[in-house]
Amino acid sequence: MKPPASVPTPTAPPADRKRKRVTRQPSSEEAAKQRTLQSLFTVQQKPHSIPTPTSPSSKRHRTDVPPPSTPPRALSRAAMYSFASRSPLATGSNGVVDLTNGSPPVTPQTRRTSGSLKSRTGINPHTGARKLVVKNLKQNSTWDSKAYLEKIWGQLDAALTIIFKDGNEGFSKEDLYRGVENVCRQDGARTLFDRLEGRCRQHVEQDMRQPMLEKAGLDNVSVLKAVLAEWFRWKEQMVTIRAIFFFLDRSYLLPSTKPTILELTPQLFREIVFSHESLKSTIVNGACDLVASERIRKTSVDQSLFKQAVEMFHELQVYTSSFEPRFLGTTQQYVAQWSDVMIAEKSVPEYVMISEQFIAAELARCEDYALDASTRRDLLALLEDHLVVRKDTDLTEYEPLAALLDRSALPEITALYGLLNRRRLGNKLRPAFEKWVDETGTSVVFGKEEDMVTNLLSLKRRLDLVWKSAFLRDETLGHALRETFEIFMNKTKKGEATWGTDNTKVGEMIAKYVDQLLRGGAKAIPDVLTMRRASSINAPPAGVLLPTAAQAAVEENNDDDDLDEDSEISMQLDQVLDLFRFVHGKAVFEAFYKKDLARRLLMARSASADAERSMLTRLKTECGSGFTQNLEQMFKDVELAREEMQSYKQRLEDRIGYEKGKAIDLSVNILSAAAWPTYPDIPVVIPANVKKAIDDFELHYKSKHNGPEAEVNRTLQSLACAKLRPLTKHPRSRDVHPTDTFSLNPDFTHPKYRIKINQVQLKETREENKETHIRVAEDRNFECQAAVVRILKSRKTIGHQELISETIKATMGRGVLGVADIKRNIERLIEKDYMEREEGNMYSYIA
Repeated sequence: MKPPASVPTPTAPPADRKRKRVTRQPSSEEAAKQRTLQSLFTVQQKPHSIPTPTSPSSKRHRTDVPPPSTPPRALSRAAMYSFASRSPLATGSNGVVDLTNGSPPVTPQTRRTSGSLKSRTGINPHTGARKLVVKNLKQNSTWDSKAYLEKIWGQLDAALTIIFKDGNEGFSKEDLYRGVENVCRQDGARTLFDRLEGRCRQHVEQDMRQPMLEKAGLDNVSVLKAVLAEWFRWKEQMVTIRAIFFFLDRSYLLPSTKPTILELTPQLFREIVFSHESLKSTIVNGACDLVASERIRKTSVDQSLFKQAVEMFHELQVYTSSFEPRFLGTTQQYVAQWSDVMIAEKSVPEYVMISEQFIAAELARCEDYALDASTRRDLLALLEDHLVVRKDTDLTEYEPLAALLDRSALPEITALYGLLNRRRLGNKLRPAFEKWVDETGTSVVFGKEEDMVTNLLSLKRRLDLVWKSAFLRDETLGHALRETFEIFMNKTKKGEATWGTDNTKVGEMIAKYVDQLLRGGAKAIPDVLTMRRASSINAPPAGVLLPTAAQAAVEENNDDDDLDEDSEISMQLDQVLDLFRFVHGKAVFEAFYKKDLARRLLMARSASADAERSMLTRLKTECGSGFTQNLEQMFKDVELAREEMQSYKQRLEDRIGYEKGKAIDLSVNILSAAAWPTYPDIPVVIPANVKKAIDDFELHYKSKHNGPEAEVNRTLQSLACAKLRPLTKHPRSRDVHPTDTFSLNPDFTHPKYRIKINQVQLKETREENKETHIRVAEDRNFECQAAVVRILKSRKTIGHQELISETIKATMGRGVLGVADIKRNIERLIEKDYMEREEGNMYSYIA
């Protein structure tokens, strides 16, 4: 018999209850009984029973059975050991209270008897140890859940047999579903799932894998087809099975760690069929063979078969682990061999074209068959590595690129750069590009002088278009283009064309081309350079489609077809200025441009005064105000001369007796000697009437422009009485008097002073051209010496090589001499005691 939950003990009466207490000493027999009961209570009391409150104010814990407490001493022995003969509940022979018989009816007699007993004994008849037993009132069922599970499983097993044979009749899905639900509700879900899993595993092993193993000796594609057929058959079967076991799937499998039926479907097929050592590699190779067949035979792959294979790999969760590595591996082997053969058999443009087509086809396959993004990324990296990176040496050789540039094959150049730039290797074209530009430009510079500028402008336009459209404004190739242009345009060669000097011929020819434009206007522009007539030059060949960037560039160049003459001249001047920026020896350009400008201004041969001013503004912006100071003075002199002639003609009209038709149309220019070029004196016999008109104008000019006498005296004094005396004063004295006379000093010479007497010449002669070149060469020598002195003054001591380098940098803007010429100028400065040599190939400045 189980021990009672707790043993109740008599409780002390409440402190506020007034009760008469009877006190007597217990006998020895009663004391023994008391000790026996206490020991019994101690044995039967549980260790976790709730302790009795120590005071009336302490809180009492409520339980089904009152907690035991120490009997109060105030109770009498009769009250402590006297019990009612019967309790309201029936008590058996073993002292167990039976609650199943119900409580006896309470009658007034019973209530009286109970009350009298209570009053007589003074205790509660329910106090003391009692064991309560509650019996189930529900009748025991005869239901056997195990037998029911076996019955339902028998039905399910029979249905599974039919389903595995692709049958749909002979069972009721609804009844089977209800049976599964009932079994799950009777805690049979685990057993039911274990049996279902075992039955499915048995079917996959025996009915599916075994027939496929017998076909393992066939070709890869045939095995793949057989596996796909069984896979789709297995999925259809599991759809029906899941519908029957849906309650099991939702109520038991989903919240547990076991796989759901949807997860069990690929899991069993992957573990039993796909992962088998005789089938795994064959299945994956079958899918790869489909792609290989398309690449080799150039035929379309069986789209449905390959797509089904990819879907199966995804559903079996073997795409990343099994298919993708094998697919990339076979692709790498094929591409490595294919690229080696193509680069050897095909030309570079052909190789570029078929490589782009191959890459496009491979990426299209990824899109068509829903291959993973990781596959597309790795495949593209693989293709670019074999087709571009490992073939960059062959793709960037000089001969293929030179052939494309020679015929201005813009689409092919664009495709070549695009293929290389897939891996940011477009800049590797720089060496071959620089070499072609240098060789082509050098041949132009040392070619026919008449076509030099035209050919340079045409070459510059072609290369700019290649850089913008084909090279997509690549920064590295842009630097290469500018630097190479600067190199070949400043190449010099002593010869007859430059009269044995180191002057660059390009500066002279650019100045003459500008003179041609400003004299002839738009009609003087060569056909190959006019925007209206050059559109056909930049247009692609018939049947060739340019890429988007290239087509945009051509359209950009052709948008100016409707330009007027002034705008076209302005555009040509901009292009000429692009060439001018590359020229180091700008002194040659300045000398020839100044001479040609003087001729245009004095002979009124300029086609457009606005174009003249525009060119002057461009030069001032490019080279600074010091470069154009004399040129601006020339324009001012011509403008002042024009105003002076208008004033003179107005005076003639106002004279009495002036006949307009008989007057000579005289035009006189008063020029500043320092700003204009120098010309040799040419004796001319002037007719009397012309002489009279000239004298008349001279009187008119003197009458308007006579200065304060003090100004003339100061000027004469500076020329005749200073340290340098180009004039001779008679008599000699430091002051100028009205009676003094002055004459030209024929013996006056000075290395830094030059007396210029200017006259206009209609056409440039060989002698004049020679004199210009020689004068520019002399000026460059003086500039070189001045630069050396400036460097020495700032550095005090400097080495030979460093001095040469610094001198080249300082004179680059006006024109650099050769190293031998620089050395000769250094020797001259040593002879003039501006500098001296020191040990260790050093130079020092002499203050």
